[in-house]
Amino acid sequence: MIKVSVMYPNGPETKFDVDYYKNSHLPMVAESLGDDLKGMEFNLGLGGRVPGELAPYVAIAHLTFDSVATFQSSFAPHAAKFAEDVPNYTNVEGELQISEII
Repeated sequence: MIKVSVMYPNGPETKFDVDYYKNSHLPMVAESLGDDLKGMEFNLGLGGRVPGELAPYVAIAHLTFDSVATFQSSFAPHAAKFAEDVPNYTNVEGELQISEII
C-alpha cells in the first residue's frame, strides 16, 4: 500500500477554503479515482512546534492506493481537472509526496 500526501504550505498570506475543499474538491477527487482509491483522510493544521506558531501546513490530504502504478494510472487522466479546481479553494501550491505504508 502507498499513501499520497498533498500538503498545502501555511503562511500569513495563505488562503484555504476548508468547506469547499471538504465538500467539493475531495468528493470530486474520490469520484474520479473510483475503486482505485482505497482511503482518504483530510487533516487541518492547528499549530507548529512552538505554542502559537502557525502549522507548517494549513491542510494535508492523504490518499491511499494499492501501488504507485495504480495511483499514476488513475490520477493522470484527471490531473488537469484537479489542478484547474485549486484556485477555488487556495492560493498556494500543494506539495505532493508518495510514501510506502509500512
